[in-house]
Amino acid sequence: MFRYTKSTFARELVMLLVALVFIFPVYVLVNMALRPANDATSPLVPSLQPTFDNFAQAWSQAGLAQALLNSAIVTITSVVLIVAISSMAAYPLARVMSKLSTTVFWVVLVGMMIPFQVALIPLYQTMRDLGLLGSLASLILFYTGSQVPFSVFLYTGFLRTLERDYEEAAALDGAGTFRTFLSIVFPLLRPITGTVIILNAITVWNDFLVPLLYLSGTPQQTVTVALYAFVGQFVSNWPVVFAGLVISVAPVLLVYFLMQRQIIKGFAGGLKG
Repeated sequence: MFRYTKSTFARELVMLLVALVFIFPVYVLVNMALRPANDATSPLVPSLQPTFDNFAQAWSQAGLAQALLNSAIVTITSVVLIVAISSMAAYPLARVMSKLSTTVFWVVLVGMMIPFQVALIPLYQTMRDLGLLGSLASLILFYTGSQVPFSVFLYTGFLRTLERDYEEAAALDGAGTFRTFLSIVFPLLRPITGTVIILNAITVWNDFLVPLLYLSGTPQQTVTVALYAFVGQFVSNWPVVFAGLVISVAPVLLVYFLMQRQIIKGFAGGLKG
């Protein structure tokens, strides 16, 4: 029978304090976004006259509609490609026990250790030669290539924790490797897939340097670049700026809250492997 002890109370108190530390910036962000422009009180003080006009102003003046659409296209396409490529690549790496498989796995992991800034200029020149600069396709190719190694690492670790009983049964029924992966293995990867989706979605959605470099001088903008230009133009009107920030982070937070259970399961299984 569970007993509520002093140590339990102490752990709960520590967890509550940690939660407050993480909630505090969110409170300041939302509080400033709802504050009228003429309110000069401290950001810590709740606004006595909250208004949603800041959100309407940020939406129209920052061009967030098109920027959000561009970010959504890049993020969704990149994540779908990352999940498809990484899961299929991880399957043989986790199931085939050979020197070649081990070598390939470690070669893939090397991609996690190389800072992307090292290849930024060569990749920029490659995109320029391919005529992809200024298009969303350049961002999709960049993010897909740069995020696959980390995703393969997560998938491989999770796959090594799964039993092969279902796969062996499918093989006895005459299913091929691809059919087995598609019908049996991939549905079992749902927890780690949720983790891969949210981690990569956050990375792609929040990236600033690559869109600024690859889309510079074009009307195409992602939400981070649009907010950067917006802050420079409306730096004196901080409530509108904070409203734009709330709009930009809302989609990612929504996806995270919807998939948090799969994320926790995926991390537990991947780290165990």
